[in-house]
Amino acid sequence: MKALHHVGITVKNLDASIRFYHDVLGLEFSNEPSPWFEGPELGPAVGVPGAALRQVSLLLGDTTLELLEYKSPPSETRKPLLSNNIGASHVAFLVDDIEAKKTELESQGVEFYSDVNAVDEGVLAGWRWVYFDDPDGYPLELVEVAYYKAEERRQGIADYLASRSQRQHA
Repeated sequence: MKALHHVGITVKNLDASIRFYHDVLGLEFSNEPSPWFEGPELGPAVGVPGAALRQVSLLLGDTTLELLEYKSPPSETRKPLLSNNIGASHVAFLVDDIEAKKTELESQGVEFYSDVNAVDEGVLAGWRWVYFDDPDGYPLELVEVAYYKAEERRQGIADYLASRSQRQHA
């Protein structure tokens, strides 16, 4: 595998989500919103029998975020899974100044779960992070990497892999 091509999020209303992700968060268009895709071959291809959907791809740096709206079948959930559920996910946006970005987004009506969290010890030392939701309640995160302890991380990974190998041979 070479890279992560895109991350897809299913949304309730593609136009409302475009207003949030493009107009508020500032992601650029990779393609215009698609027409509705449907037909007997689509369901098996996406693993959703009877699927009819439209999508848009948005860019942020080298990353593509795909937003998908399904016309059919109807969603089995009213809101995204809580983060502790298997299959739950979130998208994290890397920023240079998390406090400034948080203030900017708050001025546009975005509500955050908490103040900015700072990690200065352990495997994520250097991270500054805070969560917020998109219009459908899908969790998003801002992350600032204030510093990076590369040697400590490399050693921690090596130690983990060595301990895993030892357990397999025990």
